[in-house]
Amino acid sequence: MSSQDFSELKIRIARDLLKIKAVFFRPDEPFIWASGIKSPVYCDNRLTLTAPEVRTDVENGLAQVVREIYPAAEVLMGTSTAGIAHAAITGHILGLPMGYVRSGNKDHGRKNQIEGRLEPGQKVVVIEDLISTGGSVIEVVNVLREAGAEVLGIASIFTYGMKKGLERLEEAQVRNVSLTDFDTIAEVAAESGYIAATDVARLIAFRNDPSDESWIKA
Repeated sequence: MSSQDFSELKIRIARDLLKIKAVFFRPDEPFIWASGIKSPVYCDNRLTLTAPEVRTDVENGLAQVVREIYPAAEVLMGTSTAGIAHAAITGHILGLPMGYVRSGNKDHGRKNQIEGRLEPGQKVVVIEDLISTGGSVIEVVNVLREAGAEVLGIASIFTYGMKKGLERLEEAQVRNVSLTDFDTIAEVAAESGYIAATDVARLIAFRNDPSDESWIKA
């Protein structure tokens, strides 16, 4: 995938997410994440599943990433729960088997944490919907590695590009390729009038340092 093609893909997916209102901007009344972080943006990629045209763009985009960035992939593994449907559809497009990783072991049956067949040594790509601080997806990567899989990397729909997330991915020695990112969505949103151009700097300030809440009063 050329850099120009990838840039065009990022813009197209950003426009798609904005079109179906999967991205919410509230710089003056921030969302509070489970981690306690105050954020001017909330991204709900689950809405792509109920928008067929956007869903097609997303799944074809994920398939393209796997095909071109991770050509040796033998199995796709979705994160639970948001990545499961995307892993299934992308796996169907590519003719690859898929499964998913639970957040913890089941308390019944075989008490699996990994659902679907996975053989030691198989080359896996993790399918994730969104990456912020990177903690949950790295847990999935670690579970797969402990099971003997060779994790080639992650293909995700959206990333905030936060420093903490980037550092965690680097420390875990795992690559992530996202269809679009925080900066692209902010730029496209401003160009389309979805947000005020003056809000872009506030959004980027949040992305650069979520612990510094001065952007809220900017």
